[in-house]
Amino acid sequence: MEAKNFKARVGLEIHQQLNVGRKLFCNCPIMEYDEAEYRILRYLRPTQSELGEVDPAVMFEFRKNKANIYIYNSRASCLVECDEEPPHPINMDAVKAAITVALALGSKIVEELHVMRKIVIDGSNTTGFQRTVLVAIDGALKADGIEVPVQTISVEEDAARLVEERDDAKVFSLDRLGVPLIEISLAPIEADPKTVERVALALGRLLRLTGFAARGLGTIRQDINISIEGFPPCEVKGVQKLDLIPKVIEYEMMRQYHLYNVATLLKEKGLDPDSSVGEYVDVTGLFERTSSKVVRSALDGGKRVYGIRLKGFSGLFKMEPYPSVRLGLELADMARAYGLGGIIHSDELPAYGISLEDVERIRAYLSAGESDAFVLILAGERDYDALLALRHRMLQFFEGPVPETRGPTGDGRTRYSRPRPGAARMYPETDIPLIKVTKELIEECRKFVPKPWNEVLKDYMQKYGLNEKLANQVLDSVYLSLFERVCSTTKLSPILVAVILTEHLVNISREGLDVSVLDEERLLELFQLLDSGKLSKESVIDILKCMCSERISAGDCVKRLGLKPISEEELAKIVYETVSSNRALVESLKERSFGPLMGMLMEKVRGKADGGKVSRLLRDEIAKILQGT
Repeated sequence: MEAKNFKARVGLEIHQQLNVGRKLFCNCPIMEYDEAEYRILRYLRPTQSELGEVDPAVMFEFRKNKANIYIYNSRASCLVECDEEPPHPINMDAVKAAITVALALGSKIVEELHVMRKIVIDGSNTTGFQRTVLVAIDGALKADGIEVPVQTISVEEDAARLVEERDDAKVFSLDRLGVPLIEISLAPIEADPKTVERVALALGRLLRLTGFAARGLGTIRQDINISIEGFPPCEVKGVQKLDLIPKVIEYEMMRQYHLYNVATLLKEKGLDPDSSVGEYVDVTGLFERTSSKVVRSALDGGKRVYGIRLKGFSGLFKMEPYPSVRLGLELADMARAYGLGGIIHSDELPAYGISLEDVERIRAYLSAGESDAFVLILAGERDYDALLALRHRMLQFFEGPVPETRGPTGDGRTRYSRPRPGAARMYPETDIPLIKVTKELIEECRKFVPKPWNEVLKDYMQKYGLNEKLANQVLDSVYLSLFERVCSTTKLSPILVAVILTEHLVNISREGLDVSVLDEERLLELFQLLDSGKLSKESVIDILKCMCSERISAGDCVKRLGLKPISEEELAKIVYETVSSNRALVESLKERSFGPLMGMLMEKVRGKADGGKVSRLLRDEIAKILQGT
């Protein structure tokens, strides 16, 4: 089956950073700062929820037994982030932002705001929990000709920024911890992946139009819940790029349908999990003289080799009905998440220095027939939980797709991250009193509700003379405020400014250059040079590439590339001399000589003179020759 024939229900959760001046529960500014004044070492442990239960995702993180190291700098964080001081009163501007969005979506705003604690011990929060507060429920988003129901709208604090992950510890920066987020959960819908992308785009546009949304890569993240009919959803967390959403959904549909088909095939064979999936057997003795570098390295590191037989599974681990969709990869991804180096299964042997004779000895030791498969796992004494989890996953192959949390890869695939969290991780925040939502507060927020996107788009097209494509690109761009600033302070054409900020920057980023180094002030200098005539528009791309690669200012790039504009007198002289020396060409081709001559001139003055001026002077000189003057 092709992906277009698959059906799935997809629910979106949007997490958008809010640009409201300060963090959610303290007065620290919102800024990125890596310089460490102190480093804090902390271990986090699980706690019970109100229900008296411990969440499985929490236990998964706890069993990794990793230390958490936090980079602290007083410019971007304080004792609240260190969990050495109670939280301050909530940032009401963040609350107003959420109420504004709720009004735009027609949601029901709650009467009281109760801050809750969500248990999270992956190290991303020093407290071991994330503070979150429900603001509104229900409502609907109109997008792409459909209405998508809204489930909840909340405000919560962002996590600490992961700087480095080691085998024994994670290193986080506290600068991002506590940054206000708005979380919007949409109800699952049955739609094609491209429609889901357009729904996410529409919601992102609404958030930006309120003026409360932060802009830039990493300020918005999408969690995608995907399920095929009859099965619980898998959650893919942290999709940052909009165009990655359809790829992630398509991959998950293929992966889940494959797991469903495997479960169906196993049942058709008359197999059941209890008799098919064996227990672990220590087969280390079979590898005492192994020539496998992978196995030898593990043994030298104090690990042992465990084998497990799977009756009737021969050929299933290597079966790949869709690209990168295999049972072997399912287990390998889980092994990686639990800190193991990976697995070796019989369908890929002989390989890795394990010979055919080794395979036969392993089969005999595990009592595995030709129709059976086996899995080898290299594990140490502390990997008992990982071994149990991997065997449990093998038992689940009889169930089809199972709920779990996964992460996206750069090419749109997904990988196992941890078990799916449940309801057993929420309990009330005891340090912050409840907040009454008054009618006056709601009416204050109502004035921030933006006009629909189409109306804003029409206004932009009229105000700046942009076509629909450019207007959309500008409004979607992280450089929207810079565009408006340049247009209001210079005489440059808004079309030129829009093309530079959208198309030119996108094109050079596709060439592998890091455009994130071009902050607003650097780009503003570039436009000021253009406006003053000290830079020609033909040299803009070269200047932008220089600014990205050399990490220097626009003015310094002009000097380095020797792109100082030439005077009009000097340009006129160059045009006159070029045409005069090619008089025979003009007399032969007449007006058609313009193309070749323009190419000659631009080779001489590219980046130093405006192409429009060159064109006008050249046509005048050609006309003089043809008129005999």
